Amino acid sequence: MPHLLLTTLVPIILLIGLGTVLRTRGLLTESFWPGAERLSYYVLLPSLFLHGLATADLNGVPVLGMVGVLMLSTLLGAVLLVLYQGAVNHEGADFTSVFQGGVRFNNYIGATLAAGLYGSAGIALAAVANASIVPLVNLLCVLVFARFSARHSSLTTVLRAIFANPLIVGCAAGLLLRVTGLGLPAGIEPTIKALGQAALPLGLLCVGAALGGASLGQQVRPLVAASAFKFLIMPLATWGLCRLLGLHGQAAVVAVLFQALPTASSSYVMARQMGGNAPLMATIIAVQTMLAAVTLPLVLMLTLK
Repeated sequence: MPHLLLTTLVPIILLIGLGTVLRTRGLLTESFWPGAERLSYYVLLPSLFLHGLATADLNGVPVLGMVGVLMLSTLLGAVLLVLYQGAVNHEGADFTSVFQGGVRFNNYIGATLAAGLYGSAGIALAAVANASIVPLVNLLCVLVFARFSARHSSLTTVLRAIFANPLIVGCAAGLLLRVTGLGLPAGIEPTIKALGQAALPLGLLCVGAALGGASLGQQVRPLVAASAFKFLIMPLATWGLCRLLGLHGQAAVVAVLFQALPTASSSYVMARQMGGNAPLMATIIAVQTMLAAVTLPLVLMLTLK
């Protein structure tokens, strides 16, 4: 397991570091990064979600049990985060980053670890986890941006933000293709897959490029809050719901694992495009990814008992 974690996390950390070097050394023009972020948000990430959800193999997986546990734990985490904001009252843009850091997850790390643990069964379980919470998390994040970001306020604007959000559209299209059994046409599937595979490296380079945007001293409290929700509250809530709803075995392990993952690089792209605190979001992504090398083994050791 330590070797699997290292081989999964180190490339992500290196890509973030490379993005920082490219930005600070001026090897790419400043105008490159906004365009790269828009490309990732409007094309690459929707392709990633569409392909993953449309092609998921769910045979032999306790779908209903996993869906129930993961959706309930996500909703519980979201409610607790909003209650926390009411008590602490972060700046609105800061809270959007705390929220994303608390509920979003890096599905690349999750799928890799699940496959390493359980082989093809792990890949199927990871597919259920993605299908359960990727659409829900994106919907919740759009609602939080609509409520707490200065860019969004009216009901019409909120509804437009939901139905026109490219990540939600990608999830909805993937689920529709999956449920109807249509799937992706053979001539189109490789293109969508290739676009989706480009989302991770480009997103992580953008995260690294943004890391110098704010001092760490101004970000400690929201960083600690996001990480506490991500690495403590979310996995504990998921584990408790597994016990309550009778989900056990490999499905329970993967459910807890997915809710203990560091937040996704797509969080930064969404923060940039929807008026959040992007430098804070970049810091949360980088720090959580490094912390995961310690927290994920602990979560797995406790869950696998």
